[in-house]
Amino acid sequence: MLLAPMFDNFVDRKPYCVMARASLERMLAATRLDELFRKHATVQYERELLFSQLIEVMARVVTRVDRSVLRAVEALRDVLPVTDEAIYQKLRGVETPVSQALVRDSFREAAAVLDKLKVADQSWVRGLRVKILDGNHLAATQHRIKELRTIWDAPLPGRALVVWDQITRLVSDVFLTECGHASERTLLDEVLETVEKDDLWIADRNFCTLGFLFGLWSRGARFVIRQHGQLVGKPVGQPRLVGKTVHGEKVYEQSVVLTHEGREQTVRRITIKLRTPTRDGDTELHILSNLTRREASAVRIGELYQKRWIIEAVFHELTMALQCEVNTLGYPKAALFAFCVALLLENALSMLKGSLRAAHGEEATAELSGNLLSYELQTTYEGMMVAIPAENWMQFGTMPLIKFVNFLKSMAKRVDITRYRKHKRGPKKPPTPHEKYHNGGHASTAKFLALRHSE
Repeated sequence: MLLAPMFDNFVDRKPYCVMARASLERMLAATRLDELFRKHATVQYERELLFSQLIEVMARVVTRVDRSVLRAVEALRDVLPVTDEAIYQKLRGVETPVSQALVRDSFREAAAVLDKLKVADQSWVRGLRVKILDGNHLAATQHRIKELRTIWDAPLPGRALVVWDQITRLVSDVFLTECGHASERTLLDEVLETVEKDDLWIADRNFCTLGFLFGLWSRGARFVIRQHGQLVGKPVGQPRLVGKTVHGEKVYEQSVVLTHEGREQTVRRITIKLRTPTRDGDTELHILSNLTRREASAVRIGELYQKRWIIEAVFHELTMALQCEVNTLGYPKAALFAFCVALLLENALSMLKGSLRAAHGEEATAELSGNLLSYELQTTYEGMMVAIPAENWMQFGTMPLIKFVNFLKSMAKRVDITRYRKHKRGPKKPPTPHEKYHNGGHASTAKFLALRHSE
């Protein structure tokens, strides 16, 4: 028996919570994470407080089980062997390579499970591994640090580049900088070090630099990247109308010669004439790609670029379903560490969704809500932990892979997925114009409510 009798009530009533808690135990296995810390940390070291315990504290905050680090520390007081100040000192010193390694480890763990579940997607382009790259500017923090208390500006604790793997639907990598004002482009050399042959990178125009494009090319990778206005190539011939998108937008193609450090390469420039302008007022998109025509038509390249929205959905889930930006963590290393713990938990959530797909099918699980799945865990977590001692969960951290996968399958079959589907909303109402009392001051709500009853 995998589960003791004390699990029975939760298995019957909250099977998703049981599989979620077991998955967290596996993703946060103490032995593996502590070894990861020892391998990648160069300045920090462990004394009484283990790295796995620090992650446990932060995981409670990111999953919104606790509203703050202090609340999480209080909840774990009996098992934390150090003072509150020691924990905060540890948080503000977590090195960025350690945080980055944490995300990569979570990808390997979750990908191994999804592979056994046989729910991996087919590549969008045959023979290529598709990766979507996008940046995330960590939100401003509170002015708690002494040096920040006298400034007006909102302090920014750092920036991250996130890589989403299309085949597994997981975050596969992250690149971090502690400087909140740094350009995303400053991290591109680090990204290039991870590029492999037959990768296909999709990215926005912020990443359209000659160095990055030629770097991808030299490593045998492909790219679909929107052209930046400052990157100018030498056009060859005239743009040719080659088709239309599914929305009826005209698609044009033209060859462009790019030159970088004495080297020349010819790329395809795909232009989409938009029916509706973008938020920036653009009426057309220019997309650069080194995909061959055999690999993808011009129309298909346009479709591939527009699939970038998927990573925006990941960021939305990180913000809404998880607390990826903890505004009380002003120290950059601590804020970036919290963000990476959120990426780890996002991968755990994706692994759970994969388990549900394996049990119920793609169509039935297409509209699952990350918010509802996370809320279910939040509301049940404490009661489950009280009813079921921690030692009963430890088996999942070291369980053989195939045995763990079979456990997830059995739990997933018990889940009523209709409870976790997104709620459909009707069309938005047009905004009511603000006509009254436009004086730039403040209005009394009670006053206006009183007028309601006097009319």
